[in-house]
Amino acid sequence: MSACYRRRMKSPAKSRQKPASKLVKPGRIQAVLRTLGSEIAQDMIPVGATLPPEHDLESRFGVGRGVVREAIKTLAAKGLVTVRPRHGTHVRPRSDWSLLDRDVLSWLINEDAPNRDLMLALQEVRQIIEPAAALAAERATAKDRKRIMAALAAMEASHDVPTAIVADKAFHLAIIDATHNPVLQGFRGAIDTILSAVFMVATGTPGWFHENLPNHAAAARAIEEGNAAKAHAAMQQVLGYTQFRLTKKKFGRSRLSSGKLMATGKLRKRRVA
Repeated sequence: MSACYRRRMKSPAKSRQKPASKLVKPGRIQAVLRTLGSEIAQDMIPVGATLPPEHDLESRFGVGRGVVREAIKTLAAKGLVTVRPRHGTHVRPRSDWSLLDRDVLSWLINEDAPNRDLMLALQEVRQIIEPAAALAAERATAKDRKRIMAALAAMEASHDVPTAIVADKAFHLAIIDATHNPVLQGFRGAIDTILSAVFMVATGTPGWFHENLPNHAAAARAIEEGNAAKAHAAMQQVLGYTQFRLTKKKFGRSRLSSGKLMATGKLRKRRVA
Protein backbone atom coordinates (compact mmCIF):
# COMPACT_ATOMS: atom_id res chain seq x y z
CA MET A 1 0.00 0.00 0.00
CA SER A 2 1.45 3.35 -1.01
CA ALA A 3 2.17 6.08 1.54
CA CYS A 4 -0.23 8.39 -0.33
CA TYR A 5 -3.08 5.90 -0.04
CA ARG A 6 -2.36 5.33 3.66
CA ARG A 7 -2.67 9.08 4.25
CA ARG A 8 -6.04 9.11 2.47
CA MET A 9 -7.27 6.24 4.63
CA LYS A 10 -6.35 8.13 7.78
CA SER A 11 -7.93 11.42 6.77
CA PRO A 12 -11.56 10.54 7.79
CA ALA A 13 -10.38 10.23 11.39
CA LYS A 14 -9.80 13.97 11.41
CA SER A 15 -13.48 14.61 10.62
CA ARG A 16 -14.87 12.49 13.42
CA GLN A 17 -17.97 13.88 15.08
CA LYS A 18 -17.35 16.18 18.01
CA PRO A 19 -18.16 14.90 21.50
CA ALA A 20 -21.78 15.41 22.54
CA SER A 21 -20.73 18.11 25.01
CA LYS A 22 -19.40 20.18 22.12
CA LEU A 23 -22.50 19.93 19.93
CA VAL A 24 -25.02 22.75 19.67
CA LYS A 25 -27.97 21.68 21.82
CA PRO A 26 -31.49 22.77 20.77
CA GLY A 27 -32.49 23.39 24.39
CA ARG A 28 -29.70 25.92 24.82
CA ILE A 29 -30.56 27.63 21.55
CA GLN A 30 -34.20 27.93 22.61
CA ALA A 31 -33.24 29.37 25.99
CA VAL A 32 -31.09 32.09 24.40
CA LEU A 33 -33.67 32.71 21.68
CA ARG A 34 -36.53 33.03 24.16
CA THR A 35 -34.65 35.46 26.40
CA LEU A 36 -33.39 37.72 23.61
CA GLY A 37 -36.72 37.59 21.78
CA SER A 38 -38.64 38.60 24.90
CA GLU A 39 -36.21 41.42 25.69
CA ILE A 40 -36.57 42.80 22.16
CA ALA A 41 -40.36 42.43 22.13
CA GLN A 42 -40.72 44.14 25.52
CA ASP A 43 -38.45 47.05 24.47
CA MET A 44 -35.71 46.11 26.91
CA ILE A 45 -33.60 46.06 23.75
CA PRO A 46 -35.34 48.79 21.72
CA VAL A 47 -35.76 49.15 17.98
CA GLY A 48 -32.53 50.35 16.39
CA ALA A 49 -30.36 49.15 19.26
CA THR A 50 -27.32 46.94 18.71
CA LEU A 51 -27.20 43.57 20.43
CA PRO A 52 -24.13 42.85 22.56
CA PRO A 53 -21.17 41.21 20.78
CA GLU A 54 -21.16 37.44 20.44
CA HIS A 55 -18.53 36.91 23.13
CA ASP A 56 -20.59 38.95 25.62
CA LEU A 57 -23.68 36.84 24.89
CA GLU A 58 -21.61 33.68 25.23
CA SER A 59 -20.48 34.79 28.68
CA ARG A 60 -23.94 35.91 29.74
CA PHE A 61 -25.68 32.66 28.82
CA GLY A 62 -22.78 30.31 29.42
CA VAL A 63 -22.97 28.85 25.92
CA GLY A 64 -20.71 28.51 22.91
CA ARG A 65 -20.55 30.66 19.80
CA GLY A 66 -22.59 28.15 17.79
CA VAL A 67 -25.55 28.48 20.17
CA VAL A 68 -25.48 32.29 20.03
CA ARG A 69 -25.22 32.32 16.25
CA GLU A 70 -28.13 29.91 15.81
CA ALA A 71 -30.30 32.00 18.13
CA ILE A 72 -29.42 35.21 16.26
CA LYS A 73 -30.07 33.48 12.94
CA THR A 74 -33.56 32.51 14.13
CA LEU A 75 -34.28 36.06 15.33
CA ALA A 76 -33.23 37.33 11.91
CA ALA A 77 -35.51 34.81 10.17
CA LYS A 78 -38.42 36.10 12.26
CA GLY A 79 -37.62 39.66 11.18
CA LEU A 80 -36.57 40.95 14.61
CA VAL A 81 -32.94 41.71 13.81
CA THR A 82 -30.62 42.31 10.92
CA VAL A 83 -27.06 41.04 10.90
CA ARG A 84 -24.37 42.92 9.01
CA PRO A 85 -20.72 41.86 9.04
CA ARG A 86 -18.54 44.33 10.95
CA HIS A 87 -21.63 46.40 11.82
CA GLY A 88 -23.22 44.13 14.42
CA THR A 89 -26.76 42.88 14.98
CA HIS A 90 -29.47 45.56 15.08
CA VAL A 91 -33.13 45.40 16.12
CA ARG A 92 -35.40 46.04 13.15
CA PRO A 93 -38.58 48.18 13.17
CA ARG A 94 -41.65 46.32 14.39
CA SER A 95 -43.25 46.68 10.97
CA ASP A 96 -40.64 44.16 9.75
CA TRP A 97 -41.37 41.56 12.42
CA SER A 98 -43.26 38.35 11.61
CA LEU A 99 -46.10 39.23 13.96
CA LEU A 100 -48.09 36.07 13.19
CA ASP A 101 -45.17 33.88 14.20
CA ARG A 102 -46.03 31.86 17.31
CA ASP A 103 -42.79 32.77 19.10
CA VAL A 104 -42.97 36.46 18.25
CA LEU A 105 -46.56 36.70 19.49
CA SER A 106 -45.62 34.90 22.69
CA TRP A 107 -42.75 37.30 23.29
CA LEU A 108 -44.94 40.33 22.65
CA ILE A 109 -47.60 39.22 25.11
CA ASN A 110 -46.75 40.41 28.58
CA GLU A 111 -48.52 38.08 31.00
CA ASP A 112 -48.21 40.48 33.94
CA ALA A 113 -49.77 43.45 32.15
CA PRO A 114 -51.21 42.69 28.68
CA ASN A 115 -50.95 45.60 26.28
CA ARG A 116 -54.26 47.08 25.17
CA ASP A 117 -53.20 48.13 21.67
CA LEU A 118 -51.61 44.78 20.98
CA MET A 119 -54.65 42.87 22.21
CA LEU A 120 -56.99 44.92 20.02
CA ALA A 121 -54.69 44.43 17.04
CA LEU A 122 -54.66 40.68 17.60
CA GLN A 123 -58.44 40.66 17.87
CA GLU A 124 -58.67 42.46 14.52
CA VAL A 125 -56.64 39.63 12.99
CA ARG A 126 -59.19 37.17 14.34
CA GLN A 127 -61.97 39.22 12.78
CA ILE A 128 -60.28 38.85 9.41
CA ILE A 129 -59.53 35.12 9.63
CA GLU A 130 -62.22 33.44 11.70
CA PRO A 131 -65.35 34.42 9.76
CA ALA A 132 -64.04 31.71 7.45
CA ALA A 133 -66.49 29.64 9.49
CA ALA A 134 -68.64 30.19 6.40
CA LEU A 135 -66.23 28.00 4.44
CA ALA A 136 -66.36 25.42 7.20
CA ALA A 137 -70.13 25.30 6.83
CA GLU A 138 -69.74 24.60 3.12
CA ARG A 139 -66.83 22.14 3.29
CA ALA A 140 -66.91 20.40 6.68
CA THR A 141 -66.96 16.62 6.58
CA ALA A 142 -68.99 14.53 8.99
CA LYS A 143 -65.79 14.04 11.00
CA ASP A 144 -65.18 17.80 11.07
CA ARG A 145 -68.71 18.50 12.32
CA LYS A 146 -68.39 15.84 14.99
CA ARG A 147 -65.14 17.39 16.18
CA ILE A 148 -66.66 20.89 16.34
CA MET A 149 -69.72 19.70 18.24
CA ALA A 150 -67.52 17.71 20.64
CA ALA A 151 -65.50 20.85 21.39
CA LEU A 152 -68.72 22.79 21.99
CA ALA A 153 -69.98 20.09 24.34
CA ALA A 154 -66.70 20.26 26.24
CA MET A 155 -67.07 24.04 26.53
CA GLU A 156 -70.60 23.67 27.88
CA ALA A 157 -69.51 21.00 30.36
CA SER A 158 -66.44 22.85 31.65
CA HIS A 159 -66.51 23.99 35.27
CA ASP A 160 -63.07 25.54 35.62
CA VAL A 161 -60.81 27.88 33.67
CA PRO A 162 -58.22 25.37 32.39
CA THR A 163 -60.77 22.99 30.87
CA ALA A 164 -62.77 25.88 29.41
CA ILE A 165 -59.66 27.27 27.69
CA VAL A 166 -58.68 23.88 26.23
CA ALA A 167 -62.21 23.33 24.90
CA ASP A 168 -62.53 26.87 23.51
CA LYS A 169 -59.22 26.57 21.65
CA ALA A 170 -60.23 23.18 20.27
CA PHE A 171 -63.48 24.70 19.01
CA HIS A 172 -61.86 27.53 17.04
CA LEU A 173 -59.04 25.40 15.66
CA ALA A 174 -61.50 22.71 14.57
CA ILE A 175 -63.38 25.31 12.55
CA ILE A 176 -60.17 26.52 10.91
CA ASP A 177 -59.34 22.91 9.98
CA ALA A 178 -62.85 22.36 8.63
CA THR A 179 -62.32 25.04 5.97
CA HIS A 180 -59.90 22.64 4.24
CA ASN A 181 -58.02 25.70 3.02
CA PRO A 182 -54.29 25.07 3.46
CA VAL A 183 -53.50 28.79 3.69
CA LEU A 184 -56.05 29.35 6.45
CA GLN A 185 -54.85 26.22 8.21
CA GLY A 186 -51.39 27.78 8.17
CA PHE A 187 -52.73 30.36 10.64
CA ARG A 188 -53.47 27.69 13.27
CA GLY A 189 -50.34 28.48 15.28
CA ALA A 190 -51.07 32.21 15.22
CA ILE A 191 -54.73 31.73 16.19
CA ASP A 192 -53.70 29.37 18.99
CA THR A 193 -51.30 31.98 20.40
CA ILE A 194 -53.82 34.81 19.96
CA LEU A 195 -56.45 32.79 21.81
CA SER A 196 -53.96 32.22 24.63
CA ALA A 197 -53.50 35.98 24.90
CA VAL A 198 -57.25 36.63 24.87
CA PHE A 199 -57.91 33.97 27.49
CA MET A 200 -55.16 35.39 29.67
CA VAL A 201 -57.16 38.62 29.81
CA ALA A 202 -60.58 36.98 29.88
CA THR A 203 -59.92 34.74 32.87
CA GLY A 204 -59.83 37.78 35.14
CA THR A 205 -63.22 39.02 33.94
CA PRO A 206 -66.37 37.41 35.42
CA GLY A 207 -68.91 36.09 32.91
CA TRP A 208 -66.76 36.51 29.79
CA PHE A 209 -66.72 32.83 28.87
CA HIS A 210 -70.30 31.86 29.67
CA GLU A 211 -71.87 34.97 28.18
CA ASN A 212 -70.29 34.22 24.82
CA LEU A 213 -71.15 30.53 24.87
CA PRO A 214 -74.53 30.91 23.07
CA ASN A 215 -72.73 32.62 20.17
CA HIS A 216 -70.34 29.68 19.90
CA ALA A 217 -73.29 27.29 19.91
CA ALA A 218 -74.98 29.24 17.12
CA ALA A 219 -71.82 29.05 14.99
CA ALA A 220 -71.53 25.30 15.59
CA ARG A 221 -75.17 24.67 14.68
CA ALA A 222 -74.85 26.73 11.51
CA ILE A 223 -71.82 24.72 10.42
CA GLU A 224 -73.62 21.48 11.24
CA GLU A 225 -76.55 22.63 9.07
CA GLY A 226 -74.23 23.68 6.26
CA ASN A 227 -75.54 27.26 6.38
CA ALA A 228 -72.61 29.49 5.39
CA ALA A 229 -74.39 32.80 5.95
CA LYS A 230 -75.51 31.87 9.46
CA ALA A 231 -72.07 30.51 10.33
CA HIS A 232 -70.43 33.76 9.21
CA ALA A 233 -72.92 35.88 11.18
CA ALA A 234 -72.60 33.73 14.31
CA MET A 235 -68.81 33.89 14.27
CA GLN A 236 -69.02 37.65 13.87
CA GLN A 237 -71.11 37.67 17.04
CA VAL A 238 -68.50 35.57 18.85
CA LEU A 239 -65.73 37.94 17.82
CA GLY A 240 -67.79 41.08 18.30
CA TYR A 241 -68.53 40.16 21.90
CA THR A 242 -64.84 39.57 22.61
CA GLN A 243 -63.91 42.84 20.93
CA PHE A 244 -66.46 44.71 23.05
CA ARG A 245 -65.16 43.17 26.27
CA LEU A 246 -61.57 43.96 25.32
CA THR A 247 -62.40 47.63 24.78
CA LYS A 248 -63.84 47.71 28.31
CA LYS A 249 -60.88 45.98 29.91
CA LYS A 250 -58.15 47.87 31.78
CA PHE A 251 -54.71 47.05 30.44
CA GLY A 252 -51.08 47.77 31.11
CA ARG A 253 -49.27 50.78 29.77
CA SER A 254 -48.64 50.75 26.01
CA ARG A 255 -45.18 49.76 24.79
CA LEU A 256 -45.93 49.97 21.09
CA SER A 257 -44.73 53.51 20.49
CA SER A 258 -41.72 52.24 18.57
CA GLY A 259 -43.82 50.38 16.04
CA LYS A 260 -47.49 50.54 15.09
CA LEU A 261 -49.32 47.31 14.56
CA MET A 262 -52.29 48.53 12.57
CA ALA A 263 -52.29 48.39 8.81
CA THR A 264 -53.03 52.10 8.62
CA GLY A 265 -49.93 52.92 10.65
CA LYS A 266 -52.08 54.30 13.46
CA LEU A 267 -53.31 52.69 16.62
CA ARG A 268 -57.07 52.70 16.56
CA LYS A 269 -59.68 51.93 19.16
CA ARG A 270 -62.86 50.37 17.81
CA ARG A 271 -65.98 49.04 19.45
CA VAL A 272 -68.14 46.37 17.92
CA ALA A 273 -71.69 46.23 19.17
